[in-house]
This record gives sequence, C-alpha cells and structure tokens, in this order.
Amino acid sequence: MIETLINPADSAERRAEKLLTIVGALMRRVEQATDDSGAAYAQFQRAALLEDQVRERTQDLGRALDLLNDSNARLAEATREAETARQNLSNAIETVQEGFALFDREDRLVMCNSRFAMHMPDVHAELKPGLGFPDYVAMVSQSPHLALEGDCPVSWAEGRMRRHKDRHVIFNVRLGGDHWVQVSEHRTADGGTVILQTDVTDIILAERHERGKLLDDQARVIRATLDHINQGVGIFDAEARLVGWNQRLGSLLSLPMGRLRIGASFEAVFGRLPMQFEGMTQGALVGWVAATARPPLEFAVRRGEELILDVFGQGMPDGGFVLSFTDVTAERAALQALSQANETLEARVMERTLELEDALAHAERANASRSRFVAAASHDLLQPLSAAKLFISSIAGDGLDPGAQVALEKAQNALMSVEGLLDALLDISKLESGKAAVSVGAVSLERLLRTMAEEFAPMAAAKGLKLTVVPCSATVESDPAYLRRILQNLIGNAIRYTTTGRVLVGARRRGGVVRVEVRDTGPGIPEDAQNDIFKEFHRLNARASASEGMGLGLAIVERACALLGHPLGLQSDVGHGTCFMVQLPLSESGPALPFQIDAPERRRGPVAADKIAFLVENDGELRRALGLLLEKWGMTVLEAGSGEEALALIDEIGILPDIFIVDHQLGEGMTGIEVLAALRAAHGPVQSRLITADRGAALQKLAANAGIEILHKPIDPRALEAVVAQLSDPTT
Repeated sequence: MIETLINPADSAERRAEKLLTIVGALMRRVEQATDDSGAAYAQFQRAALLEDQVRERTQDLGRALDLLNDSNARLAEATREAETARQNLSNAIETVQEGFALFDREDRLVMCNSRFAMHMPDVHAELKPGLGFPDYVAMVSQSPHLALEGDCPVSWAEGRMRRHKDRHVIFNVRLGGDHWVQVSEHRTADGGTVILQTDVTDIILAERHERGKLLDDQARVIRATLDHINQGVGIFDAEARLVGWNQRLGSLLSLPMGRLRIGASFEAVFGRLPMQFEGMTQGALVGWVAATARPPLEFAVRRGEELILDVFGQGMPDGGFVLSFTDVTAERAALQALSQANETLEARVMERTLELEDALAHAERANASRSRFVAAASHDLLQPLSAAKLFISSIAGDGLDPGAQVALEKAQNALMSVEGLLDALLDISKLESGKAAVSVGAVSLERLLRTMAEEFAPMAAAKGLKLTVVPCSATVESDPAYLRRILQNLIGNAIRYTTTGRVLVGARRRGGVVRVEVRDTGPGIPEDAQNDIFKEFHRLNARASASEGMGLGLAIVERACALLGHPLGLQSDVGHGTCFMVQLPLSESGPALPFQIDAPERRRGPVAADKIAFLVENDGELRRALGLLLEKWGMTVLEAGSGEEALALIDEIGILPDIFIVDHQLGEGMTGIEVLAALRAAHGPVQSRLITADRGAALQKLAANAGIEILHKPIDPRALEAVVAQLSDPTT
C-alpha cells in the first residue's frame, strides 16, 4: 500500500501531500480507537514514529535517485567516449594500406579494415566481430580464390593453425590469378593477435622477371639445390650485394619479402634484425663483410627465446661470400638436457653411493651389535635353563611314583626343546654373520626320525593330532645338529598350525638322494605368502602366541638348508594342507655321526661318594641347583660366588677339593680360566671343568691352549654325571 502511495517519480510537493494525507488518516483512526487503557496515545506515538521513518526513507530515496542520475550521466559519457575511441581506431586502421585484423586472446575477431581478405570476397563478407580464428581459417581453406598448389584444404588449415601457435610468423600465400599476399602475424602483450596482409604480387613478379633474365641452366640447378636444403643460405657478391638465397633463409630469420631482392645490400638484409650474437659481435661481422680477405667464420645467433642458429661464413674466389644459417635449437636443447641429466645422474649416483655406504656400515654395525647381543644374552638365558634342568635332575630317582616320574621326564624333554631353540637362536646369528661351522658326515635317518617321533608325540597328542613317522634306514650326508634342527622346526610348525587331522613324516629314495617330507592337514599357505613365511619373526596369520613360537623356525630352516646345500621345497593347497621337502644326498662314508642329544647312561646310586666338589658360580640359583645335584650323588659341596672368594677359601681351609666346576663369566672379577690357572699355579694339576654359555671359537681355543675342558650351558645332568663318575673310576 505504502509502495503505491510513495512513488519515486513524484515531485517533492506531491510526496508531501501524500504524507499529510497518511498522517491525517492515522490520526483519525487513533481518535476513533481510544479506550480506557491509553491505546489511543500509543497509536499516536506510533504514527509519529512512522512519520519520522517515512521522512528519513524519503530523504534516502532522494539521495539514491541523485546518485543514480549522476552514475547514468557518467556512464553515458563513458559510452560516448568509448564509441568515439572505437570509431577513431576504426578510422585509423582503415587508413592502413595493408589488410588489418585484430583477434583477442580468445581468438575472436575484434575488428578489421576493408582491405583485410579483400582478394577473397566470399571470406570478406563473413568477417564480423566475434568470428573465431579457427572458423576464419576454415573459410580461407575452402575459398576458391586460394591456390592450394596440390595441397588439400584440411592439411592447409592444419598447417595454418600450427603457424598460429608461434608468436611471430611471416609467410606468403598464393591466390588465384597469380596474386600473392604476404601474411604477417604477431602476438600482442595481452595475448591477442594482429594480422597484416600485404599485396606482394608486384615484388614477386619483378623477382621472377629478374631471375628469368639472370639465371641460366646451371643457376637453376643451384637454385633448386638451395631451395631443397634445410639450411638458410644467402649469397653476396664482392660488393656485399645479395645475388642469391633460398626460401629457408627467409623462414629462419622471418625476413619480410621486400628485403630479399637481387642487389639488396648486406646492411639492408641483416642490419635491423633482432638477434643476439654468441661468439661474435655485430661490429666484428660487419668488419668481416667489409674486408677483402675473409677467413672462414663460425658463430651462433639467437632470435628471441625459441630459436638458435649456427652461422657459417665462407669467402668465394670472386670476392663474394656465402652465409649459411642452420637451426640447432633442438640439438642445443638436447645437449643442455643431456648435460643436466648427466649432472643430475652423477649427483644421484654419488648420493646413492654415500647412502649405500652408510647403509652398509649401518647394517654391518647392526649385525655385529646383534651378534654381540645374542652372544651376551645367551649366557643370561641359559643360566635359569641350566638351573631348571639341574633342579629336575636332583629330584629324579627310583623313589618317585610312576606318574611323577613321567611328569619329570616330560619336563626334562621340554627343557631340552628350549635348549634346542636357544641353540638355534645362536646358530641363526652365526648363519647370518657367516661364522657358522658345520661338520658334515654320515647321519642315520632311522635314529633321527625315531628321536623326532619320541620328542613330538606328546605335543601332537595334546592337540588331538595323529603323528606318524615312517621309519627309514637310509644314511645321508649332513650335519647332524643342523639336520635335527631342520626337522624339529618343520615338524613343530606342522603340529602348531594343524588343528585337526594328522602330521606325516617320511622319506623317499630317488636315485642318489633321499627326500624327507613333512605333510600336514592344516589350513595351507597362500601362494602370495609362501615367500614371507621364511622371514624372521613372520607367523602366518599372526595367530600363534609367543609361547607357540616367535617365527624363527622356518628362517632357520631356510638358512641351514642353504648352508648345507640341501634343496628345500614347498607344496601347499589352501584348506587342505602343506608339505615341506628337504632333499639329502645318500652317504657312502663310514658310520653315522652321533647326535648332540646323546649323553652317558644315567648311573644308579651314589656316583662319587666321599668326594669334595668346589662350585665357583656367581648365579645363586644355578649354584644351588648344581649343589643339590652333586650332594645327591654323594659329594660334599663347597661354594663361592667369585674367583677371588674361591681362592681365599681354599687358602683358609687348607683342603684341596677333588674337582672344581668353575663358571667362566664371574662378573667384574677374575674369569673362570684365570681362576683355574691360579689354582694350578698354587696347587699343581687339579680335576676341573669350565662351564659357559659361550660357544665361540675364541673361548674354545683359549681353553684348549690352557688344557681346560668345557661343559656348555645349559648343563646336561648326564654329561656332568659322567665327569663326576671319573673321580671314583680308576680306569678313566
């Protein structure tokens, strides 16, 4: 309603009259709607406020109208100025003698004069602002006024569009009726394109006339040769006037048609070209041209950023000279790219070499550190294992009930398995460091497989699996310890990863080899995981707990087989089972080598009654376990925690024990070898054994030189029993 009453087009008097009418109506309405609560006065106040707001809006509207009128006036003035400028520009280009056209950065026609495409009336009639450059080229290619000279319209248009991509282009176009137009195309600063069309018919016809008079048959041959070579060539006489050239010269240097004419001076042809000289100055070139004796000349020039030309100058016998221009842009770019690639490659090779040297040094340090760690940790790991085995041996005997005896035997077997795993950990460290030593000889498969059956039968029974080990009487060439570990790991893995069914171990003879196979009915191994399972600490599906293995078994198998030269094979069917195969050569040598697990038979009753044993061991648990076992065998046991304490105790009691059992690593004090050497120096030869977890060749050599025999940890009770038994057996 208010919008209809207040019309911006009304005059100020008319708007005031309307406002007074509105105010009167509001006042009457307020007076009619009075009540006891004072609503009439409130309506009056609102009317007054409304009147103020209407007045303010009216003033704002007036100012806005004034600004709008001012803007419209300025816009009209700017439009007139733009139209005037456009008209002036149009008039200016119309005065140009050549055909002129301007395309914007989007390749749309902005304007052109009446001379542009004047030789093609069909094209000229379609030249309107907004015409796309590709459409213009398409119309020209289809025009009957264009002399294609054997070319087709499509290929001509494609070539024209390729030239359009260059910033500066000059070329000639032949039209019907033997007319020629030189097209000069240049890029503007804002990305637009200016095209100039110059009628050069007279120049070309005059040039033809001059050439027709001057050239003979030989000259025609030379001209044809020049026009077909890839170099731009210019021939000058003794007075430095142009007498010959080829089309390639004008193309390479973008020379206008008017410059290349018979008799043109050197300065007229090359004097104003925008070129940058390399290896030569323009003044030196002018001096060479002016000289009478001209030695061969070679330099390079750059035309803009995209073209590099090699220039060769040569004097002629008649005093003239020839200049040739060769486009070497691609060669220069290739050389630069090759140089950069060589520099980059050298830097990368040097960087990779340094990285490889650092990585190799780091790997060597890591391997050495790991080997030292494993060697050092093995002592601490084997200490409690030795104590456990000795404690179990100390309580075993005829007085135990059969159930307890069976349990003790199982515990002993379990500890032996742990001992084997620790030995394997040491061995894999040796295998990786290249320090592993093998003793290959005849090994009885019958004995080895029987041992495997006894060792793994409880494990298979606990899982409800049927373990079948097929006997084999063959004797093979291998290292007995490593071969045993190979089969232990393969059979243990088969039982560990098989939930139902059976595990079958057997051997097949084929020619001069025996193939030992371990088959299971487990889940199988996918083909893409068959290489990964031989990696350290890799467990298939990562389902097994730490108590079920740490993923070292197959890594040891692979390295041990590689060390021994035993081919290792694998066949697996997912969901049905897996078969590992180890191929062993048959042995033709002597009797089979013994296994490390073999030990003297356990003796009945006291082994060395009334004998004194002296234990020197810094580990309290192991010392107590050894003491209990020796006391069980009827010996009196003296103990010391260090070599210094042991020597002092011997001097104090004045009694020389019958045997000394001394640990090699005794903390920060004397070593075991040093203790035994001190005892021998003070008391002469003594019966002794050195106990240690160090299986290194250095310690073995040191002990052998001192005439000391070694018992390796974890200490086998039967081996220790055999040593003690020598004290009471005068024949040993």
